Amino acid sequence: MAAKKKAIVTVTQIGSPIRRQQYQRQTLIGLGLNKMHKTSELEDTPSVRGMINKVHHLVRVEE
Repeated sequence: MAAKKKAIVTVTQIGSPIRRQQYQRQTLIGLGLNKMHKTSELEDTPSVRGMINKVHHLVRVEE
């Protein structure tokens, strides 16, 4: 059987979590981001998309 390629999303933190609500800080940590301009490559799943939508103003997404 041929293995399916999984879609990858590259997420880069462009905004600071300072003076943001606690859930936004925790969402950034859940995405693997904790410092400015740090990049994380994640599988493109509905749960990851939901997390990105919660902090869309703090991250840049590349497909």
